[in-house]
Amino acid sequence: MSEKQQSEKNLLIQGTILAAAGVITKIIGAVYRVPLVGILGDKGLGYYGVAFQIYAIALTLTSYSLPVAVSKLVSARVAVGEYKNAYKVFRGALAFAITVGGTAALIIFFGAGVIAKNIMAMSMSVYALRVLAPCILIVAILGVFRGFFQGNGSMMPTAISQILEQIINAVVSIGGAYVLLKAGRAVGKTRGDSSYGEAYGAAGGTLGTVAGAAAALVLVVFIFLVYQRVVKKKMKKDRSRHKETYEEIFRVLLLTIAPVILSATVYNICGVIDNAMFGKIMAAQGHKESEYAALLGIISGKYETLINVPLAFSSAIASAMMPSIVAAVKNRSRKQLHNKIELFSRFTMVVALPSAVGFIVLAKPLLDLIFFTEDNRIAAVTLQFGALSVIFYCLSTITNAALQGMDRMMTPVYSAAAALVVHIISLFIMMVVFKWGIYAVVLSKIVFSVTACIFNAHALREYAGFVQERKKTFIIPAIASVIMGVVALVVHLFFELFLGTHIATILALLAAVAVYGTAIILLGGLTEAEMRQMPMGTKLVAVCKKCRLFPS
Repeated sequence: MSEKQQSEKNLLIQGTILAAAGVITKIIGAVYRVPLVGILGDKGLGYYGVAFQIYAIALTLTSYSLPVAVSKLVSARVAVGEYKNAYKVFRGALAFAITVGGTAALIIFFGAGVIAKNIMAMSMSVYALRVLAPCILIVAILGVFRGFFQGNGSMMPTAISQILEQIINAVVSIGGAYVLLKAGRAVGKTRGDSSYGEAYGAAGGTLGTVAGAAAALVLVVFIFLVYQRVVKKKMKKDRSRHKETYEEIFRVLLLTIAPVILSATVYNICGVIDNAMFGKIMAAQGHKESEYAALLGIISGKYETLINVPLAFSSAIASAMMPSIVAAVKNRSRKQLHNKIELFSRFTMVVALPSAVGFIVLAKPLLDLIFFTEDNRIAAVTLQFGALSVIFYCLSTITNAALQGMDRMMTPVYSAAAALVVHIISLFIMMVVFKWGIYAVVLSKIVFSVTACIFNAHALREYAGFVQERKKTFIIPAIASVIMGVVALVVHLFFELFLGTHIATILALLAAVAVYGTAIILLGGLTEAEMRQMPMGTKLVAVCKKCRLFPS
């Protein structure tokens, strides 16, 4: 294996580790949502989802950018042997996280009432929002540690801590929701308002988020303490003359963080705007709060639970991609840069395209399998409508990371801002003119993601001369996905007659994986050499040869 192939294999392995962890956490999230939905109901999930939208904005402004920024700055210094400066970046970022994260946590905690009532038009979400507030500080600190490890080329601490975080989150969320729902109903009886039950239950559900993040932080701190011996050895080998001051570190940190924050804020504020506009317009059209809270609960509790699985994959790939993009820029190798962007884009689309088709074809069966006690008819339609957004959100995530790694930090901000304007206009028209209700929220997300992708693609072509290869990246995976979708639908319809819908869904999913993998190889979307570069690639090739997919 050549040095280039080995490098690409290592990148794919690191990307796969992080992506696998991301997918596992989302699967755990989907599983624990089943009892959580049963406990809270759609209305409780509405309060839960609104609180998380505000929480997401706070994270975006304080800590969301930290793993990316720290990873980028650390990897840039590690690439040229400046290990002491890399460690200074870590310490400076940690001070920043404590200061900013702590301030934001206090603001959200004490301002929760005003935010819930006056901004989100859902006053009962105040309890869940207050519980979430301390988590802002925890996640900010956690993000610095994860970014430091990623900048050093190790995705394992992030991956392990993410899985632990989600497991703790699942257990505590279910227990907290159950206990506080009962407490809230008792309060509701004394105050003559049954909504207290769901509101308290939503707050209990958010307890898991705080507990999970705290557990993950304890774990990464422990790993860091063990890893310090390695850090100190590297610092002793540091012979670089350039010694950065903390003033310089803070300046470059802020210059890196600010554009990432702005870009991420636009993406996250999209959800807040959706919820706020939806609530205000639905109220103006004569609908009750409990009615549109339940509809938003369908989006946050069911639709996003499934949609976020492939999106987690692309986010993980983008994180793993960042150090390699930075290294390519440092080496001033346009060819290397193009190869990395193309590699990770293809890797992402191989997952995003079949996911989208699977959601279209098996929306209702999938939701019935996961949320088996619920009426999933509305959720199924939203999932079918929103499936296309998976492709474009995944692609925009990768292109955002590529541009940020190229030091074109503001470009994703401009792309997202332009997309947001188009999004708001389209949402307003769909809700006010066409009166499409909750479906307008989903369809406008497609508009946003497509617009962002168009602007990012133009920027990559302008600044790096990069044009994504189409045949293996889009066309072949799309054809393989359609074949997969047809087979999955036929398998489900056939076995549903004899074995029931749940068994039929599982068999359809297994058939989908087998058919898609076979189709993409036979169509030439994945060669033997490319597969060998993947994690466990040699074993996969051996299996494929036994199945006569590759010549022996």
